Amino acid sequence: MSQTFVLARDAPAAEYDRSLAWAALLLAATGLVMVYSASIATAEANRYTGNNAAWFLARHAMFLGAALAAALMVFLVPARWWQRAAPWLFLGGVALLAVVLIPGVGREVNGARRWLPLPVFSVQPSELMKLAAVLYAADYTVRKHSVLKRFKRGLLPMLAVMLLVSWLLLREPDFGALVVIAVTAFAVLFLGGMNGRHFAALLGMLAAGFVVLVLASPYRMHRIFGYMDPWSDPFGSGYQLSHSLIAFGRGEWLGVGLGASVEKLHYLPEAHTDFLLAVLAEELGLAGVALVIALFAWIVARAFAIARQATSRERHFAALVAQGIGIWLGFQAFINMGVNMGLLPTKGLTLPLMSYGGSGLLVNFIALALLLRIDWENRQLARGLHA
Repeated sequence: MSQTFVLARDAPAAEYDRSLAWAALLLAATGLVMVYSASIATAEANRYTGNNAAWFLARHAMFLGAALAAALMVFLVPARWWQRAAPWLFLGGVALLAVVLIPGVGREVNGARRWLPLPVFSVQPSELMKLAAVLYAADYTVRKHSVLKRFKRGLLPMLAVMLLVSWLLLREPDFGALVVIAVTAFAVLFLGGMNGRHFAALLGMLAAGFVVLVLASPYRMHRIFGYMDPWSDPFGSGYQLSHSLIAFGRGEWLGVGLGASVEKLHYLPEAHTDFLLAVLAEELGLAGVALVIALFAWIVARAFAIARQATSRERHFAALVAQGIGIWLGFQAFINMGVNMGLLPTKGLTLPLMSYGGSGLLVNFIALALLLRIDWENRQLARGLHA
């Protein structure tokens, strides 16, 4: 029997997962402070910022405010609407990935064409595609559930569209986003009932594809070998990682103190974006890093708990979206942390909810708002609140 949830305008008055919301807000608040601390030297030395030490802080605060406003609006939207919109959102994401590659339209930075310039800020389509891929994979799994275990009718159509997305991302290039999107999308399919043998074969194909991509690009090979031994070329390929490791080493247990980082003083590149965790480790020590890891672990755990609740109420699309969001945020955070600690090759991936950047912050908060909405609807069904 179909059930209609109470009107969305009543949503804020209902109970929601406060621990999940507070974990996200605490990460965002810590990120705001650390972005300011990590970017002061860069902002003061940059004519583009007007030598204003608070330039990145002001921009990040503006992005955070917009992300929170968007999250509040998304929380009011029923989950079933996202299921209907999922294919169109995915098509829109693919179109943006294609548009960003057009010369004169997409903005190129450091050899990568990943941004669409707008009057106030730039949009990064690959960030929007992360959410679109989660929604589309969940919708596809629900629609194709009866044939999902068949290769030709179940896996092949999804594999075809993901190959198109992969080709567009490699053209930018944005290998980090490609890994996150591919892993998240196929993890959702696996959790939704994909044939185990097909999944194993897919993993083998992805591993082989990764090896081919690395071997085909001297630049990627250089980064891989540089990651394995950054001290062999500390002023070349290992420069960024070696200074990140120095930051971790200086932080010890409790850090050198907020604002007292030395590595952020033009030694560590991308200190306020990809390597924000290294500055946090230097200033707040192991204690600060452990807190960040614990908060991300809690968000992932709550995402899967919400998914289990949705499954028990036969809300399969909502359950898969919740799992997909947990995998996406957890996996991206894991990669960023691994890169900062020298456990993984250097990739251009930010730390979700914390690193400087408008598109990533906006999409992360929209995803969390959708997760909170799924939890809220679970609670309404548990209480029998329906029209």
